[in-house]
Amino acid sequence: MKIWLGDSAGGGLVHEEDATVSVLDHGFTVGDGVFETMKAVDGQAFALTRHLARLTRSARGLGLPEPDEDMVRVACAEVLGANPIDGIGRLRVTYTGGVAPLGSDRGAAPATLTVALGPAKPRPQTTAVVTVPWTRNENSPTAGLKTTSYADNVVMVARAARQNASEALFANTAGLLCEGTGSNVFLAIGGRLLTPRLESGCLAGITRALVLEWTDAEEADLPFSALAEADEVFLTSSLRDVQAVHRVDERELPAPGPLTRAAAESFATRSAADMDP
Repeated sequence: MKIWLGDSAGGGLVHEEDATVSVLDHGFTVGDGVFETMKAVDGQAFALTRHLARLTRSARGLGLPEPDEDMVRVACAEVLGANPIDGIGRLRVTYTGGVAPLGSDRGAAPATLTVALGPAKPRPQTTAVVTVPWTRNENSPTAGLKTTSYADNVVMVARAARQNASEALFANTAGLLCEGTGSNVFLAIGGRLLTPRLESGCLAGITRALVLEWTDAEEADLPFSALAEADEVFLTSSLRDVQAVHRVDERELPAPGPLTRAAAESFATRSAADMDP
């Protein structure tokens, strides 16, 4: 496997075993970094333009220098070309604060940029989720940013796995439904498809945005208790696409229900027709 490794000034492909980053990199020591995960199909990244725009927004939100989107695009193309993968691939772009002193202050070194590719496991048509007692702080300076500080998510995914589920859903500090650890959530209630507003603190998911554009889904302030009342639930993410939920905690749901099925079919058709919508 070849990985693109460099900094904000440039870089190139290296073999995986030679792809090293300093232990003093601020992304390693304090989680000072942002990233994007994209689905790759037949050597092409899905919705690359949208992902690069979000990478820039996240970097700007952390106060990192804005990445050179043209350079990142070239790096992605080189990695995809050097590592042919049958089926679906997971393309990961990571952009961190670079080498810095041991502490929260940043150093003067350029930002570190890496692009890597790996195979993605086929996703089942439906999945189970659990709710967890922890919350997302919608008032945090990093709310809505896709940062490398994923410790909270690691803990919550582990909780979900112990309950035979693939995802954990949680509220924000106001008690409103927010998101999953790596996905956005949609509910079907009374014939309407609803998803939390970005003001809830959830990530502005790429797949979420496309579902909102390609279906009649709407944004809404949803109490966390809405999960217990929804007729259907589905998750969206770059590698899940639109995935029906057949169980929330101990509550069984029809999966996929009619609105979920329609959303999944619309997404599959539109995304196949345009890999960079």
